[in-house]
Amino acid sequence: MGVSKTIVNFKHYVYIITNKPKGVLYIGETGGLKKRIYQHKNKVHPTTFSARDNLDVLIYYEEYNSEVEAKLREKQMKKWNRDLKLELIEKANPDWKDFYEEI
Repeated sequence: MGVSKTIVNFKHYVYIITNKPKGVLYIGETGGLKKRIYQHKNKVHPTTFSARDNLDVLIYYEEYNSEVEAKLREKQMKKWNRDLKLELIEKANPDWKDFYEEI
């Protein structure tokens, strides 16, 4: 008799946070978006770049079916110049709304 294995597909996310509209941008990747943004908002890691610059407003995110896809997208976005990042954000979120309560 064989053992059946269930493959669970966890979502992964690429996200952008800021401290104010058109402020400093931080791009990250995570398997738990709500938890990770909670950590940013509560400065769980107080010595990090995001904590020092008070980056905790979730202004953009994308969902992926695998960690590999999300990490590739994160690396791609981090190479973009600021104008491309701003264009992406403003197309999806022209009011720079905090999406935290919606996730």
